[in-house]
Amino acid sequence: MNSLLSIISGILLFFATTIEVPYNSIQKAMSANDAKAIVQMGKDKVLLNILGKEGAYNHTQAEMVLNEFFTKKPKGTFTFVFKGKETTDGAFTIGKYTLGKESYRTTFHFRAEKSEAKMESLTIEKE
Repeated sequence: MNSLLSIISGILLFFATTIEVPYNSIQKAMSANDAKAIVQMGKDKVLLNILGKEGAYNHTQAEMVLNEFFTKKPKGTFTFVFKGKETTDGAFTIGKYTLGKESYRTTFHFRAEKSEAKMESLTIEKE
């Protein structure tokens, strides 16, 4: 009986901690240079590291910082390089934003918050 309860508890914990990363939303927002949509996926404070400019921002500030990047690097193409490595610390995904001969590595980190995935940090760095 104890074994059965342990198995059921383990299954419930596994499903309770699974994070659904919004890949389609990320793809659409990055392709459209939609800073607002990206920031809306985030927690109240989002950690951004955009080309070395690093900080914790509320949504309005984060949107401004991300818009600055998209203004300087508009209309790039976005593809996922790696989807969904889940860790005890959350889940992350890696993508590539390409603009001509330049490419930028993007790393999104999500954590579960109130049964949904919320972006905790976004890093964009030149490759």
